[in-house]
Order: sequence, then structure tokens, then C-alpha cells
Amino acid sequence: VQLQASGGGLVQPGGSLRLSCAASGFTLDNHAVGWFRQAPGKEREGVICINSNDRNIMYGDSVKGRFTISRDNAKNTVYLQMNSLKSEDTAVYYCATDTRVEWCTVRGGWDRYLGMEFWGKGTQVTVSS
Repeated sequence: VQLQASGGGLVQPGGSLRLSCAASGFTLDNHAVGWFRQAPGKEREGVICINSNDRNIMYGDSVKGRFTISRDNAKNTVYLQMNSLKSEDTAVYYCATDTRVEWCTVRGGWDRYLGMEFWGKGTQVTVSS
């Protein structure tokens, strides 16, 4: 059972990147999936998540209107589309899921959910001119 994040890189401010989160050993379909990030010297921050039936998407305050999340169930992959990137978006990005809990809409805040079942290895995103 594994999550693999990819697609990171160096991009100029105002540019776009699409990150991928591919699962192996289980299916992402019907489970809430999300992205978190951590910049050097900062705490981990919730970026975005999508609930199991795709009816709810929750956004971190700093990415609203710029980032979106989507699924391709045929590829067992979730994507993070990042537009209008800023230097403050520079971080290592991690995808995560929990097959046991509808964590994206959990009471108390999806970005503070501590019991995440699976984490992918991070992918570095650097926004710089």
C-alpha cells in the first residue's frame, strides 16, 4: 500500500504546476484524499482535500481561488492543479488519505486531523524567479 506524489519542480511566480498522487495496493476511489505542505521552519499546512463522493472540497485559506483538486479513477490518481503560484507556495507537498474516516469533512477541521492512515512521500515545489 503506497501513495506516490510527483510533479513538483521549479516554477516562476504566476506560473502553474500540476501534482499527481498515485496509489498502489488500494483504490483512492470512494475515499477522501488531500494535499498538505510544509515549508522549512514552518508547521505542516492543509492545502486542499476532496471528500469520498467528490461533493465537498475544502481549501486552505491561502490557496482559495488558485488551487483545485480532481480525480482520475481509471488511473487511481488524484491531481492538485496549482495556478497563480506565489513564492510563499514553496514547500514540500504531500498527499494523504484515510480509508477508515471521512476526514475531509470531519468536525474539528480537516487540516487538523491527526489520524491520517496513509501519507505519500513529498514532492518539492519551488516558486522563484
